[in-house]
Formats: sequence, structure tokens, C-alpha cells
Amino acid sequence: MKLKTGDGSETLYSEEYSEYYHSKSGAVQESVEKYVKPCKIIELAKKGFISILDIGFGLGYNAIAAIDMAKKANPKVEIEILSFEKDLQLEKLKDLKNGLKNYDIIKKLEYDPITKSYHYEDSNIFLRIKIGDATKLIKSVPKKFDAVFQDAFSPSKNPELWTKEYFTNISKLMKKNAILATYSYARKVRENLALAGLEVYDGPIIGRRSPSTLARKI
Repeated sequence: MKLKTGDGSETLYSEEYSEYYHSKSGAVQESVEKYVKPCKIIELAKKGFISILDIGFGLGYNAIAAIDMAKKANPKVEIEILSFEKDLQLEKLKDLKNGLKNYDIIKKLEYDPITKSYHYEDSNIFLRIKIGDATKLIKSVPKKFDAVFQDAFSPSKNPELWTKEYFTNISKLMKKNAILATYSYARKVRENLALAGLEVYDGPIIGRRSPSTLARKI
């Protein structure tokens, strides 16, 4: 089920989790203001290279918004994004209206049944979406990242992706001063981020009364 959100971009409803993928106030706005900007993607782009861990890929708005804004800041930037997604319903994404310049990447994704992942690659962008349980997939990632987009469904519906153990594993994949961004303001989420050794602080207030959450690797 599609929903046109406040900024004109469309989102979808998850029957499995009984939640929309984005805030009704603005789906792309949420991606830009809660993830891309707080994780300093524009500043990182000016240095020439960005690596992003994106959990979960969902409709792809966070990843593609990051690509859009990074390339606008530095057309020559190299962008590497590793996404995890439990169940990518690719056909439902291809006709979504969202205004993202590079969203046609979605139509160019290729599936590799051996690695159970989708991928897209050109001279500046490398995007891989691994399908499966993120709590297990993170344990075999061999590199560290400049930024983390933590965008799982809510802690009440998707609790395994908000635990202390999970965030501890994520923290191990973050470079020094890397920032994790998430929409959740839940006390337990913030406690688990802190227990994972991250510095926790308020993110922007977008579409809700409460701020989002940021966590920096110190």
C-alpha cells in the first residue's frame, strides 16, 4: 500500500511489521534530515571517499539520498554502501515517486544467488544489499565505516535489531568519530547504544515531537 507523504514522496506499508517505512510528514525529508545530514555525508564527500553501513535498506531512500547529496557536493566522490535487508521487494520500489536523482539505480540492481545479494557498480558508486538476518550478517563484515544508518522497524516490532549485543557488533564496524543515526528516541535504545561504547546525543526533530538519536564512535 502506497502513501504520499508530506514532502510529496511516496512510502509503503509493511504488512509483516504493521508499520510504514517512513514518517508520514515526509519520506525523503526524513532520509536527508535524520540520516544524511547528521552523519555528515556532505563533509565526508568533500574528502573524496565515503563508506556507509545501511541497516535496513527498505525502499532505498537513505542510501540513494546519501548518493545524491554526496555527488552534488563532490561529483568525483567514491561511495561504498553496504546494506542489509531481510526481504527486498524490488518490484514494488521501481515505480515509487520520490524525486531522488539517482533512484534509477534501483532498476539496475543485479542479483547474485551465490552471495544472496543485490549489487550496483559504476566508476564512483559501489552498492551491495545483502539479504538475510542483519544480526548474523554484521559478524562477517571485514571492514569499518564512516557512517551507519540504523533504520530498522521499531524496537517493539523488530527488537533483535536494537539490543546491546547488536549495537556492540555495529560499534566494532565504525571508524573513530563515525556517526550512527537512527530515528528512535526510545530510552532503552539509547541505553544500549551507550553500553556498546558509543557517545549518545540528540539528533534533529523531524516529523515528531521527540528528537532522533545520534551515536558517535569515540
